Amino acid sequence: MVSFTGSTNAGIRVSQAAAHTVKRVTLELGGKSANVALKDADPTLVAKMAISGCYQNSGQTCSALTRLIIPSEMKEEVCEILINRIERYTAGDPLDENTRCGPMVSLKQQESVTNYIQTGINEGATLISGGLGMPENLDAGFFIKPTVFADVSPEMTIWKEEIFGPVLVVATYESEEEALSLANDSIYGLSGAVWSANQEKAIEFAKGMRTGQVSVNGGHFNVSAPFGGYKMSGNGRELGLQGLEEFLEVKSIQL
Repeated sequence: MVSFTGSTNAGIRVSQAAAHTVKRVTLELGGKSANVALKDADPTLVAKMAISGCYQNSGQTCSALTRLIIPSEMKEEVCEILINRIERYTAGDPLDENTRCGPMVSLKQQESVTNYIQTGINEGATLISGGLGMPENLDAGFFIKPTVFADVSPEMTIWKEEIFGPVLVVATYESEEEALSLANDSIYGLSGAVWSANQEKAIEFAKGMRTGQVSVNGGHFNVSAPFGGYKMSGNGRELGLQGLEEFLEVKSIQL
């Protein structure tokens, strides 16, 4: 049995290699997770938590909430809050207590994220914060400006592909049916979040999200609960009883 955590492309290769000896494989792979605000959600809370949900570990997190889906009437307020807060989201030395966003893991990853930002600009998304080039006051290191795009639509590359860097994309909706369709419009399904003043309503929405884990109103990660993905985010589960069962073989003795 092989348990692998990494990119989707690498996970496919692991599955192919394991198939020759019929090994079971569990995979925890990429994500493009949706962060959905229902119409009764608090815009300030949504915007504030969207930043930490996307930018944790400088955006280099498989379960990062990188697609923010909000009601159209909430767009102006949420985007204004995002801009104001991200201006104070300092990039720099991760050992400095004032730093909020560290570097990419390598030059290759820095170049990859930069290319995605350029693609977003080229494809017509509205850049509202961050963008190309090094963060202010930095002239060395694999850094990326914490970036936000608004007016992102499902056909755009930055909506579909995992960037694995501090890049948040924002889309709007008119109805909750459209919001759920946008949330599920991904080849991935690892994580997700939903915000609402009505917890039961949020839970019902979460049940419709095709993803292995959903946080309701900022619910914390539970290490006793199973973690894993749908679709191209992988198969099998880590943590919890289900994570242990992945490593067991079942035997039936007949008398």
